[in-house]
Amino acid sequence: MGQGSRRQGVQECWSLFKCHFLHAQEWCIPLRKKSSKGGRRPAWLNKELLAEIRRKRKVHGMWKEGQATWEEYRNVVRACRDATRKAKAHLELKLARDVKNNKKGFFNYISSKRKARDNVGPLLNEAGVLVMEDAEKAELLNAFFASVFSVKAGPQESQAPDVREEAYREYDYPLVEEDCVRDRLSDLDAHKSMGPDGMHPRVLRDLADVIAEPLSIIFERSWRTGQVPKDWRKANVIPIFKKGKKEDPANYRPVSLTSIPGKVMEQLILEVIKQVEEKKVIRSRQAWIHQGEIMPDQSDSFLR
Repeated sequence: MGQGSRRQGVQECWSLFKCHFLHAQEWCIPLRKKSSKGGRRPAWLNKELLAEIRRKRKVHGMWKEGQATWEEYRNVVRACRDATRKAKAHLELKLARDVKNNKKGFFNYISSKRKARDNVGPLLNEAGVLVMEDAEKAELLNAFFASVFSVKAGPQESQAPDVREEAYREYDYPLVEEDCVRDRLSDLDAHKSMGPDGMHPRVLRDLADVIAEPLSIIFERSWRTGQVPKDWRKANVIPIFKKGKKEDPANYRPVSLTSIPGKVMEQLILEVIKQVEEKKVIRSRQAWIHQGEIMPDQSDSFLR
């Protein structure tokens, strides 16, 4: 993306960047690791423990053929059992210590211990009828989440599109520095889930030196013109049960997975707003900061 991309719209620049990024990601990165014949090994099954299990099987075969005594086989079984318990305890202790940096691994291990996964069961609609189909349950939850969402008064539209375009051509200094984008990408958590655009945070972090320049151009263009790519407005929403009756849609809360580059753009804007607020340039009623974070509805309207 060179100087010609600066004259394109934000959506065109983003679509071009996304196309090349996903193509390189699909071409160079395998979708999954090759597993063994017996399926994926547990995380606690290391090489030493695997050798103990093989030795136990070997002694068991020797005992059946009369080449080993029952006491020898029992001692090997006990040693293998103790090694397995120690390996599991060591893994659980490691996951507990690293929970701040690896929350995904911690909860994946907890989920693997559960016998059944909790899916959204039947829900009661407004008529008091149980909804069984997945599509109907999704529509019911979507309607409820939309009903409780309140749009607060956001900032007014500052300029018309043609005025913003003129201001963008007038100023030469960038509002989004390439180094700032590179630093934000380098600090991404590789264990986080990707958004609906299919860009994984680990790939974005590892390619920070390469993609910092094109992303800074897209961010700069979006900030100058007030336009936001469509992918940044999308989200994968998952309903999480809170408490009470599971048939009541009001007892579920939505958890959204949004675009990682869109979040980086919001962090850059948040940093600028914090600096302006600390210098008392704007009044408190004009500040859109709430407990150190931009309110979702206000940040969305600000980006628009």
